[in-house]
Amino acid sequence: MRVRNINGNALMKLKEIQESALELPDSDRAALAAELLGSLPAVLVEDDDGLAEARRRSRELDEDPAAGRTWEEIKQGLGR
Repeated sequence: MRVRNINGNALMKLKEIQESALELPDSDRAALAAELLGSLPAVLVEDDDGLAEARRRSRELDEDPAAGRTWEEIKQGLGR
């Protein structure tokens, strides 16, 4: 997939955008991710099991912040 500007010229392939984004500092990648996610339509609804699970996990972390894991711990668990 190519991203096009208003004149129809191909600017970057999606893969190139991904590679460039991954080179950003953590804070910039987080801001970009938040912006992109915020641009999507909501997919979770009240009766969605995913929303119930997210709320359960949020309560769990509120009750015991030490139960959380850092991004480095998560990546290590995934073998990255």
